[in-house]
Amino acid sequence: DFGHSSELAFVVEPSDDIAVQEQPLILYCQVEGIQPITITWRKNGVMIVDSENAFMLANGSLYVSRFQRLRGDGSSDEGEYDCMAQNHYGLVVSRKAKIQAATMSDFHIHPQNAVVEEGGVARFQCQIHGLPEPVILWQKNRVPVNTDNERYTLLPKGVLQITGLRAEDSGIFHCVATNIANVKFSREARLTVSGSHSTVYKDPMILVGPENLTLTVHQTAVLECIATGNPRPIVSWSRLDGRPIGVEGIQVLGTGNLMISDLTVQHSGIYVCAANKPGTRVRRTAQGRLVVQAPAEFVQHPQSISRPVGTTAIFTCVAQGEPPPQITWLRNGQILETSDHIKLKNNNSTLSIYGINQADEAIYQCIAENSAGSTQASARLTVLWADGLPGPPQSVKAETVSATTIQVSWKEPLQNTKEIIGYVLHIRKAADPVEMEYQEAVSKSTFQQLVTDLEPSTSYSFYIKAYTSRGASKASEVTVVSTLGEVPAMPSLFIKVINSTAIQATWEPSIKLGQHQGFKLYYRKVHLSQYTGPVLLPGNVTAYNITHLDASVVYEVKLLAYNQHGDGNSTVRFVSLRETVERTVLNPPCDCMKDEQNNKTSTTGIIIGIHIGVTCIIFCVLFLMFGYRGRLLMCKNVQEQLSTPQIPRNQRSATGLVLNGAARRDRDDRDLNGKQLDMNELERLFPASPSQEHQEKGRTVAHSPPTAHNDTQISTLPLDEFSIIEEQPEPPLPKTPTAPAPDHGPTNEG
Repeated sequence: DFGHSSELAFVVEPSDDIAVQEQPLILYCQVEGIQPITITWRKNGVMIVDSENAFMLANGSLYVSRFQRLRGDGSSDEGEYDCMAQNHYGLVVSRKAKIQAATMSDFHIHPQNAVVEEGGVARFQCQIHGLPEPVILWQKNRVPVNTDNERYTLLPKGVLQITGLRAEDSGIFHCVATNIANVKFSREARLTVSGSHSTVYKDPMILVGPENLTLTVHQTAVLECIATGNPRPIVSWSRLDGRPIGVEGIQVLGTGNLMISDLTVQHSGIYVCAANKPGTRVRRTAQGRLVVQAPAEFVQHPQSISRPVGTTAIFTCVAQGEPPPQITWLRNGQILETSDHIKLKNNNSTLSIYGINQADEAIYQCIAENSAGSTQASARLTVLWADGLPGPPQSVKAETVSATTIQVSWKEPLQNTKEIIGYVLHIRKAADPVEMEYQEAVSKSTFQQLVTDLEPSTSYSFYIKAYTSRGASKASEVTVVSTLGEVPAMPSLFIKVINSTAIQATWEPSIKLGQHQGFKLYYRKVHLSQYTGPVLLPGNVTAYNITHLDASVVYEVKLLAYNQHGDGNSTVRFVSLRETVERTVLNPPCDCMKDEQNNKTSTTGIIIGIHIGVTCIIFCVLFLMFGYRGRLLMCKNVQEQLSTPQIPRNQRSATGLVLNGAARRDRDDRDLNGKQLDMNELERLFPASPSQEHQEKGRTVAHSPPTAHNDTQISTLPLDEFSIIEEQPEPPLPKTPTAPAPDHGPTNEG
């Protein structure tokens, strides 16, 4: 409900100025906002009281009747002035205006006599300090120099350059400095032009290079560069960082001076002047640094806000400038002091006010200032307060329950309790900033809260607010209490056997165990009740060797961490030195450890032995069975070869394989009925050497799948031999058959 005009703000602020001695001075200040508004002035932070010499006008401006740089009493009208405006809602302060007296010193550099040959370059210079910066003009023979002559160049800093000298340039030169304070003349200098233009070659040379300059944005920079040589060198400019100089606002004065108008921060850099001999790469260089400063200006202004009591107000103020500005905050014209509930962050760009109350209602100002200037912006904080809100909760108490738990209790407010819908408990570590606070909501009928998951040995602050649908009450009184201490956590213990009489106990670094003072180490033989120890070890020790042990028994090792609050839980490990020399034993305690010496037989070894024995028996049975069946079937195939008609290979099919298998089953049946093949007759018809017989047996076994146990599967193996024999040239029957080539599977013949 506040418009723009209702905010107390400056329409016109005082600005920097240079005052003339004994002349009047006016500093302007105009403010808008809700009346009544009171305006006052300060100089160097001290209130100005109206007097005959200085008083405030009706429009709020300050009038100084006769400006004095130095009065008889030692005072001065020079200084920093600011304007303060105040109304019912707060107070604002204007930017600081720097007021200086106009002055002019004596010349500290005068022009010097010069003798230069015809065609050369002459340079005169004079320097003088003053406020404002004096304007320097040149006279020749007491007549102003003709600036229309292209060979005459006047630079702003009091330099006169004359190029391509001629005889008529000879004369007497001096400069005249002028500002609002005074007019002064320099000493005179004579220029003599001698001889005629020389044709002797001279290397290029820079007589005067650019100076280092520090200027403010929108000013004009002139970088001087005068070069001589024969032939006349060409002057060029570049930036040391390689960036282009550009063309906008750039102008060359005379034969090589660089002028940059309307400076910006981007013009800052190192500029290089180069004198180049025409048509060659011969060059001479000189460089100067240009620094362009920018007064502070706001990128983001703080905005006026309205917030209910107990909430957080945040103001943001972002400024830029060169050099980067410093930000300061004021509250109703006074330097803002930070506290637990007032914080400045992000290089003072963010102002946060936590848990606001009516006392925080004010006008807050952001002052941005650097060496090039200052600026200010203001914003108002309005604290909303509804009538009839509950009072603050009463009798807040906090009691420690454990190392991680605190119980907080309170009583309801003294007034306006009917509309309460609940309470909010605000919790924070006492050492943490306010922004680290967190809350827990509590129902309106509950007047205590158990706060858990806290840290041991830590102080916490608590306060309560009662909430209604229209807002929150004021905060209760703050109570601070600490949690109890806690014993350290249980360490992780590892045991390593070093040799038959020594072990090493190691554990994790103590940083993981919380607050502690050290460790206690115990050990004993498991059949004894008495421990050896404790061995007290400091908190930075993580290993300990236990020696002179008995290798024939089992040991129990126990480790715990302790602190000022007592001993923590212990970690227990059991270790035997008989079986191994280097291994870690992490067995939990059990009742069976007393029988350990009687159970040395390895169960794993017994199981492996049984498996190996059974496997050997199975392989022996298979070898005998398949070796016998393979020889018998080979003989049967020879009989079939004598009695079965030969079938062309291309007429064979899967059906033929099945039929042959069926025929063999029939013959097998007949054999079982007593019609046995005469083995002696077969050996007479088909004599075979012992080595060939062995090869046949080996081939039969090799082609037989290890899992084949039926006649049908085995009967396919001789078919391969049968077909292979068919491909050989027909030998006489008495001869031994050719050994078949190895085959990789019975299905290939189909």
